[in-house]
Amino acid sequence: MIPMGDTLVRYDNPISISKNNLETNKKIEKKSQKRSSNSPLFDSLVTSPSPSPTSGGRNNVPDDSSIQKTQDILNAMLPPREWIANEQQWIQHVSSTPATRSDVVNIQELLDKKLQQRQARETGICPVRRELYSQCFDELIRQVTINCAERGLLLLRVRDEIRLTLDAYQVLYESSVAFGMRKCLQSEQGKVDMIKQIEDLTREKAELERQVAEEKARCEQTERRYQEQKHLEEKKHSDEVQFLKKINQQLKVQLEGIIAPKKQN
Repeated sequence: MIPMGDTLVRYDNPISISKNNLETNKKIEKKSQKRSSNSPLFDSLVTSPSPSPTSGGRNNVPDDSSIQKTQDILNAMLPPREWIANEQQWIQHVSSTPATRSDVVNIQELLDKKLQQRQARETGICPVRRELYSQCFDELIRQVTINCAERGLLLLRVRDEIRLTLDAYQVLYESSVAFGMRKCLQSEQGKVDMIKQIEDLTREKAELERQVAEEKARCEQTERRYQEQKHLEEKKHSDEVQFLKKINQQLKVQLEGIIAPKKQN
């Protein structure tokens, strides 16, 4: 027989199950699950006063019905464990034996030992630490339920509410992580697009600067041609003026040469 994984919850010794016993156990388990499915949790199990090791029936000894009732409540709260080993079906019910003060001290020492052995983190999120403390809380619920079923059921509600809250926080955390990843991917994609846009604008800027340089060179070349042409035109005009002045001077001399003899006569 190979037992299941170790736990802080106290269980009875495992027993082998035959086919007949297996069918009977399944019926009992279905009955317990049906009781636990009602929201006035286990109301049918706590209609009568809960068994107590100090205030039971006659001579402070609980009767068989009280013991069975306590066992039913415990099985509904902490379902039996089942496994197969060496082709044999085994089942292990949670213990209904009341806990003593030394048992509580041992649980505390065992919890500290397991936290150290499994290297649980002291702070922050740690699944190992959460699992061990959950087992410890289940064991405390078991111990309290044996003495007072109503108190145990109230602790069970507290445990379930804590688990729901933690699950909600976990879903919120996973959702926030997924949202952050989406935003990160979007930012990375936006960064790639922005880099591509910058490269395109840089190439466009370089092309425009090249065109501006070409236009400046063309403008300077046109200005040089204009200045050269202007200089040639001015020189040509100056030569024509000088030529005309020279001709005018020659004509003036000739005219004076013709007029002078006539005056003398």
